[in-house]
Amino acid sequence: MARKCILIMLDGLGDRACPELGHRTPLQAATTPNLDRLATQGANGLYHAAALGQALPSENAHFAIFGYKPDDFPGRGCLETLGAGIELGPKQAAFLAHLVQLRVDSGGALVLEEDQPRTSPEEARQLLAAVAHYRHGEIDLHFQPTHGTSGVLVLSGPVSRFVTDTNTMAAGRPLPDLLPWREYADDPAAGQTAAALRSYLLRVHHTLAAHPVNQARREAGLGAVNGMVTQRGGQWQEVVDFRRHNGLRGLSIASGLVYWGLAAFLGLAVQADQDGDDPGDDLARRLTMAREALADFDFIHVHTKTPDQAAHRKDPAGKVRVIEALDRGLGRVLDDLLADPELVLVVMADHSTPSSGPLIHSGEPVPLLFAGPGVRRDRVNSFDELSVAGGALGLVRGTELMLLVLNYLDRAKLIGTREAPEDQPFWPGDYAPLRLDQPPPPNSPQESLK
Repeated sequence: MARKCILIMLDGLGDRACPELGHRTPLQAATTPNLDRLATQGANGLYHAAALGQALPSENAHFAIFGYKPDDFPGRGCLETLGAGIELGPKQAAFLAHLVQLRVDSGGALVLEEDQPRTSPEEARQLLAAVAHYRHGEIDLHFQPTHGTSGVLVLSGPVSRFVTDTNTMAAGRPLPDLLPWREYADDPAAGQTAAALRSYLLRVHHTLAAHPVNQARREAGLGAVNGMVTQRGGQWQEVVDFRRHNGLRGLSIASGLVYWGLAAFLGLAVQADQDGDDPGDDLARRLTMAREALADFDFIHVHTKTPDQAAHRKDPAGKVRVIEALDRGLGRVLDDLLADPELVLVVMADHSTPSSGPLIHSGEPVPLLFAGPGVRRDRVNSFDELSVAGGALGLVRGTELMLLVLNYLDRAKLIGTREAPEDQPFWPGDYAPLRLDQPPPPNSPQESLK
């Protein structure tokens, strides 16, 4: 009987047909005997965390994968802040921010010249120190570096996360102005936040343009690091923790602030594991850590970012090499995983990341497989985007993924039953037992059997 689940997340694994790979995806082109072996021993299909065609970032996709609806999502700025170990209070908002090179066009607009130009650690330290603190009206702004010239910009006061981004994600385009989202146009906090961010970013540009570091860079023939862009604001909000939401004790083994922050926000335990030089070694190590943690956890999320990172370099052949390295790493522990009679394995991606073209992420569904006790075995014998499309799972969407996990762990609730005031998706639920010594509810009539 299945009791535990390890979900292996190959971030950004899905891709598009690449002409340089014979119009195959990198996953199709890669040699993956271990993933293919798993495909033959379970049920396969496709997954999309939202609607087909929607390009999701990892944090939104993971939110759905873990069983949560979009209305409860706090924004990536909140998650990265938590992942960096920075507390975020109810009267604060956090935005992702990093330094860039800007130019001013003939109309006076700030235009992105280069995103995150290379700087030395000392250059980054001096530039960020010059713009670390600012106050606009009732709002305090504080930049907290996380890596290089990137960090989180924490705003305190009457603030809102519902403000437009200034990161265009494409060189040569002017930065968007800071405005409240249309749905929050009448919200004073959104208006004040937009004004504070606008004032701060303009001050950053003027301060950095005249900074001695940039004077030295210009003399050396280097571009000035003279601006900052912001995006993806977030704020803390209350959410039902993972244990109460899904009935499972959860653990996330990952590298990266956003995954640590997401786990912290949802109440999963976090085991941080930094990336090494070989993606396969990293995956094998994390899967070994997961096996050792099964005594204490029911659901373990094992994450690798490397397929996504390879695709962002727009290098299809490089993504093939990463996938093959991950497959070798999986192969080192696969026999032990499959020998566990209580373990369900899930292998999937969170979204597609195209290794060619201008998009950061794309909206195609990603491959998915379940293997373990009781899982139907279909006729799929290769784990790739096209082969799994004919598998037994079909197309799985959104929060259905966690419902399938509960189902294969024999924890699926029979619809129509309800053991607790909350509508819990798992069985047995968390509920208060009926006791002989319990008094009647307050103000209830005293009744007698006749």
